[in-house]
Amino acid sequence: MLLAFLLIAQDAAAAPAPAEPPRFAECMDLATGDPARGQTNAIAWRSEGGGALARQCLGVSYANQQRWESAATAFADAAREAELGKQPKVAEYWVQSGNAWLAAGDAAKARAAFDAALATASLTGLALGEAHLDRARALVLTGDGEAARGDIDKALLHAPADPLAWLLSATLARRANDLPRAARDIAEALKRAPDDASVQFEAGNIAAAAGDEANARTAWARAIELAPGGPLAESARKALEQFATTEK
Repeated sequence: MLLAFLLIAQDAAAAPAPAEPPRFAECMDLATGDPARGQTNAIAWRSEGGGALARQCLGVSYANQQRWESAATAFADAAREAELGKQPKVAEYWVQSGNAWLAAGDAAKARAAFDAALATASLTGLALGEAHLDRARALVLTGDGEAARGDIDKALLHAPADPLAWLLSATLARRANDLPRAARDIAEALKRAPDDASVQFEAGNIAAAAGDEANARTAWARAIELAPGGPLAESARKALEQFATTEK
């Protein structure tokens, strides 16, 4: 998750962004290596006129302290300041804000941030696909599966290498009882991330929904093997119990 705040989308702006000042690299080094000091440094830089870059650095500092609401607000402030100054990276800042709101558990605010990012019409390629994927995640959490499907289809168009896009697409298809599409999409996710416990767990769900006990067992067992101590493994173990019941 934190990598989403640290990566800078190279194609997020229509025109090449100017080189960042040395102070930005210094601030980001602190924000990632010593977040508390990075926070202090970013606040000082902001008061000295650091602008959107200082606010972004502050957001990264908060994110690395898991202060998600503060991070989301800092990234949103960076977006607004950059927009007023007609600076690049407005969409990037909104995406960072949205991801912080997702981490904070506020899907509605996350969706609003992703809406703002996409409304800039400055994202292209992979960055555009990832923004649609992020908004789809927020939409699923708010219960709007229909809108999420539209965003997922766009994510698959622009970011087809991302296994999370295929995983979410497969999950949505299963929930809509479109098992043929669910099977096709989870197969794509498995090609890209066979060692991801979430992908294996969903593969088990889809196989079970299709009445394929053997493949459901295999996938759920693999999910437990990949993440034995987590909540996903517990869910897989409970899912396997349905077959133990039928054996009696």
